[in-house]
Amino acid sequence: MKIGFTIGKFAPLHKGHQYLIEKGIKEMDEFYVIVYETNVIDIEIEQRAKWIKKLYPKVKILLAKNPPSQYGLDEESVKIQIDYLKNIIKDISVTHFYNSEPYGKYVAKSLDIKEIQVDRLREKYTISGTKIRENLNENIEYIEEIVYREIKSSKENKSY
Repeated sequence: MKIGFTIGKFAPLHKGHQYLIEKGIKEMDEFYVIVYETNVIDIEIEQRAKWIKKLYPKVKILLAKNPPSQYGLDEESVKIQIDYLKNIIKDISVTHFYNSEPYGKYVAKSLDIKEIQVDRLREKYTISGTKIRENLNENIEYIEEIVYREIKSSKENKSY
């Protein structure tokens, strides 16, 4: 059985994320999406997970609350992040890791699973969560209506 997963903040969920998730769903028997808690967006982790579940009812969602604050590709940071991730997926026999980031090879190697790189060079979707957060309206084409409405509402009610 092929069991794949991906990780991310999905802050906000955009077409690049969706492309990666859709590829995983298509190629795997089971596919997990691990949503990380973050303070880069004023939308709670549970709501970001609901976006994914609404669009992709077949995926299994795991919440990564209180993740380590130390990030990077140095040996210590990678170990901290991998140990955290291993705890989240400890009861799942994952076989594939889907990603589009440089850290993907470390995750796959540490878990002894296959890495699947998806649009690493951002050729299909030239977007990032950062770009969307910087200018929501200029990048509206990259997000679903349900995501747009909640971000817009969040911006009107809080500082974004």
